Amino acid sequence: MTDRIRLIQGDITTLDADAIVNAANNELIPGGGVCGAIFRAAGPALKEACKQVGYCATGHAVLTSGGNLRARYVIHAVGPVWEGGQNKEEQLLAGAYRNSLKLASVHQLQSVVFPNISTGIYGYPKEQAARVAIRTVQEFLEQHEFPRQVIFCCFDEENLNIYRTQLGL
Repeated sequence: MTDRIRLIQGDITTLDADAIVNAANNELIPGGGVCGAIFRAAGPALKEACKQVGYCATGHAVLTSGGNLRARYVIHAVGPVWEGGQNKEEQLLAGAYRNSLKLASVHQLQSVVFPNISTGIYGYPKEQAARVAIRTVQEFLEQHEFPRQVIFCCFDEENLNIYRTQLGL
């Protein structure tokens, strides 16, 4: 594991980073899980910023201000709904991570924090999602200076252990 990748357990909405990533829906509206928590913590400014953007395709990402969060920005990444793995879910999930990292690189962000995209209500198998996330982040960091640090933030012990195992920690 590169020294540019960290793993923590906690509440992504409380972290001090240049950007946190929201596991967003296409309409960029408050949802459940991490998405709902980010919108609640960020306040009305985030909802308004997302309204201005309007839409984000699955596998892509957009950047907004962080509202009341400690993070300056929120990168809204839309992961796929799991449909058994036959509908390009892996490519779409990798795209959500890669496009988030591209935004971080373009804006020369020092630190970006990712949740476990698509593993909640979207039903993506957690072990497979972690493999895609880790591989995509590692490949991106090998070729880009920014972000300088990527943090995987797992809310629960189950995801933390999956990432810990796959990162060899």
